Amino acid sequence: MVARLQDIYSKAVLPELAKEFSLVNPMAAPRINKVVISMGMGKVASEEGRLEAAAAELGQIVGQRPVITLARKSISNFKLREGMKVGIKVTLRGQRMWEFLDRLISLAIPRVKDFRGLSPSGFDGRGSYNMGLSEQTVFPEIDPDKVKFIQGMNITIVTSAPNDEQARRLLALLGMPFRT
Repeated sequence: MVARLQDIYSKAVLPELAKEFSLVNPMAAPRINKVVISMGMGKVASEEGRLEAAAAELGQIVGQRPVITLARKSISNFKLREGMKVGIKVTLRGQRMWEFLDRLISLAIPRVKDFRGLSPSGFDGRGSYNMGLSEQTVFPEIDPDKVKFIQGMNITIVTSAPNDEQARRLLALLGMPFRT
């Protein structure tokens, strides 16, 4: 079974991009390669169970077990030692990626308080888009009554677009609500 957003991409977005950017070969059109969701845990050392709770909630949201990230080097000002657990991340590809993006665009983003559109300056110059959510409770999979710690997350959408203009158009055609 094909995800709803993937079907929209192949039937509506792909021909539109090919026409708009004068692409002869449809394989040259920009596509989404992967989505990386990460949570940095600044207080993980001081609060017991924070990392495990965040990992369980992120796993519920994406349907895949997250990987624990470790500090690469020691920084004494932050009381950080090499090898300490500092966060979690998940990389989504294929079917799970399309389903997550569909839920993000149609369910989670509209539930953000005082939402005025995504910043168009979140592109990195190579066609990838970065955004942040301040709390995990905007996803319908998470029960707000059972959340112990409010935790933000960073979402990176990696595309095959050669520049920001094509990546912005791809995401806009998929329904990402950018600020004008």
